[in-house]
Amino acid sequence: MHSCACRAAWFGKRSVTMLSHNVFFWLKPDLTAEQRAEFVAALSALRDIPTLHTFLMGTPADVADRPVVDKSFDYSVTCLFENMEDHDTYQAHPLHVAFLEQGKPKWVRAQVYDMD
Repeated sequence: MHSCACRAAWFGKRSVTMLSHNVFFWLKPDLTAEQRAEFVAALSALRDIPTLHTFLMGTPADVADRPVVDKSFDYSVTCLFENMEDHDTYQAHPLHVAFLEQGKPKWVRAQVYDMD
């Protein structure tokens, strides 16, 4: 196991140490358009949490089908943090707590992949 300080992400020509929190969501198929919009709005609001260094949000990319590509999810986010403390602060932030309360009833699965 490596600490956050041991790994580096490359941004252009500079190397930056980051913790990457990647979350994939599979929404309930019977959600209305309004419920999906509520989910997207709550997910988008996470970008306002101050300890985030970078926030990326999207849907499956229209890349070529290959056996290793999984396009079955509906939305994903990648959140980059400068350290574990920033990540932990993000997890407890009221916007994140509100997202969990609003979002959990709307998804059938959420999968987290964290890396340092």
